[in-house]
Amino acid sequence: MNLRLHSARVALFLCGCAAFLNLYSTQSILQEFALSFQVSARQAGWSITVTTLAVAITAPFISRLTGRFEQRSVIVVAALLLAVPALLAARADSFAELLVWRFIEGMLIPVVFATSVAYIGDRWRGGTVTEITSLYVAGTVLGGFAGRFVAGIMTQYVGWREAFELLAIISLLVGIAIHVLLPANPVLAVKVSPVRRHTFRDLCHKPLLAAYGVGFCVLFSQVATFTYAGLYLSQAPFNLGAAALGTIYAVFLLALVVIPIAGRLSKLRPQSELLTGAVLLGVCGSILTLMPSLWLIVLGLALSSTGVFLAQASANAFITATARHNKAGAVGLYLTGYYLGGSFGAIVPAMIWGRWGWQGCVALIIGFQLLSLLIALTGWKPLKPDAPDTPVARGHNGSGRTGEPA
Repeated sequence: MNLRLHSARVALFLCGCAAFLNLYSTQSILQEFALSFQVSARQAGWSITVTTLAVAITAPFISRLTGRFEQRSVIVVAALLLAVPALLAARADSFAELLVWRFIEGMLIPVVFATSVAYIGDRWRGGTVTEITSLYVAGTVLGGFAGRFVAGIMTQYVGWREAFELLAIISLLVGIAIHVLLPANPVLAVKVSPVRRHTFRDLCHKPLLAAYGVGFCVLFSQVATFTYAGLYLSQAPFNLGAAALGTIYAVFLLALVVIPIAGRLSKLRPQSELLTGAVLLGVCGSILTLMPSLWLIVLGLALSSTGVFLAQASANAFITATARHNKAGAVGLYLTGYYLGGSFGAIVPAMIWGRWGWQGCVALIIGFQLLSLLIALTGWKPLKPDAPDTPVARGHNGSGRTGEPA
């Protein structure tokens, strides 16, 4: 049983990697796209925006499209398919064609994300949901870093097309590993069939709406920070190239240590407390990026990114614990709010960048970080520790334990 539990944890970590490996891979190479396709750096930013928009548009429908299929199969197939648009994007002849393949990538990503989070909610209960979700989010950290890092290094020394080809190969290998490691859910959820007119109402209760709002603010601040910090650091006096910018995303790796620890420590605490700490880290980090020292800026980015991933972990755990009858649907709506925030985070700061530069962007980012905390404090109802958050059928393994799967 311990081996199966360990296998499931590793597989879910890899699910996070698969979902985020390609999502932001163009963030460190916008200048190269601009030169290659003869577009402006601002237009090159659409390589991020179309992907996040596709995620936002597709996410609410994932539960309807995949609900009839076994969760493990859905995750594995989607993870493997992510390699296809990555490979085709590498061979794009025009910027428009590139955007098409990036959009298709965005349509596949929420299948992995929403189904993985629903898998966690159906397999575990109580505070363990927060712990396992934190492990999954740690996987998204590694995937997000790896995509940016590989793209930056490969682009500078080989080319961006070769970078995308390598990302396609990595996506395929991760999908195969998930297939080998992820067990089917042996704990069957009780199938509750609420009246259809009540379904949407259940997904729009105040606590869930607040979680969607938190998601919007979290990814807005994340995308705004790392998109415009990249532009800021590519200019004088820093003049960083694609490889150096890709390396800076190593600050994400700090979250690999912090998030699992925070997940364990917060098992018996309300998710709003984890979010409070996340926002404090984010605000302090954003302020540090205003310093004239590159090392202080990197430290600020490290704190800011750690805060973002902690906030994401708390919001995901809150949703899986709060959405009782339609977890995948709630996760889908959360993803819509989350990635709409990311889309706006890539576009809205451009209006400030031209006039107030990085300082104006930082002020906007801090505003959204504080707004996420305000929404959570007013909208998230505290949950009782170890309460049966999911309608999991009892007695399948005869153990009576609530913290482990059968």
